[in-house]
Amino acid sequence: MKFLKGTGVAMITPFDHNDSIDYKAIPKIVEHLVLGGADYIVLLGTTSESPTLNRKEKGEVIKLIIETNNNRIPLVIGLGGNNTELIKEEIKRVNNLDFSAVLSVCPYYNKPNQRGIYRHYEELVKVSKHPIIIYNVPSRTGVNIDSETIIKLAKNFKSIVAIKEASGNFSMALDLLKNAPKDFHVISGDDLLALPMVLAGGSGVISVLAGGPTTEFKKMIDFGLKGDSEKSYKIFYKLLPLIKLIFKEGNPSGIKCLSSLMNLCKNKLRLPLVEVSNNLKLSIKKEFDVLSH
Repeated sequence: MKFLKGTGVAMITPFDHNDSIDYKAIPKIVEHLVLGGADYIVLLGTTSESPTLNRKEKGEVIKLIIETNNNRIPLVIGLGGNNTELIKEEIKRVNNLDFSAVLSVCPYYNKPNQRGIYRHYEELVKVSKHPIIIYNVPSRTGVNIDSETIIKLAKNFKSIVAIKEASGNFSMALDLLKNAPKDFHVISGDDLLALPMVLAGGSGVISVLAGGPTTEFKKMIDFGLKGDSEKSYKIFYKLLPLIKLIFKEGNPSGIKCLSSLMNLCKNKLRLPLVEVSNNLKLSIKKEFDVLSH
């Protein structure tokens, strides 16, 4: 799982003005990420607006991304939800596809306790032919996966290889870095904390902003992995205004706006998500122009 040492990108799903998937834009986005130096692509995660895609659309998106990527960089597929049996069926459907791992979010809305969370991932392990990355994001799920639960899962199941940690609790990340198995990857799911986590010993990031200035973001993470804090923080402070702006009115509204400014796709989202305000769009454009010059 060496590919997890680096910059993964949470890929968006482009839409047309009639709310259908813009299949012509998908290859353009994949090429941008591959040529920009992304270490791997995460498809059908939260940033892809996956809750608004039906099964047929998901199948078409998967097929097109796999074809366009053509085995150039690893692909990780997002498969998560709050119905364990349903997620098991979805995992079985992709078992024979060319993915390097499955990213599966903590069950949301049901608010399971730690025992329930453990049992959920235990069930997923039984059916998945791919390694599993746990995704902890309590701001979206309503429940935090305790570090003790994550460490127990990592120690008991070799196929649970990593955690995408997005609780915003840096103390928890440090606890995982200190106590998880040596070959277990602690990956930042928060662009703002990605560099500090890498410098503390983390494996890298699954980033939203890297869907835009991919090369710059990757350089920052690579310098961090080498322990060069001076060079990495120099880039971080250049990227910081954009990091703050793209999350100001929610994800993926901000990165969709930035991607449209880069001519990668149209600035369209599916309800209940909407485009960013005009004021924020102008701010994002201004900061991206500064970064580009």
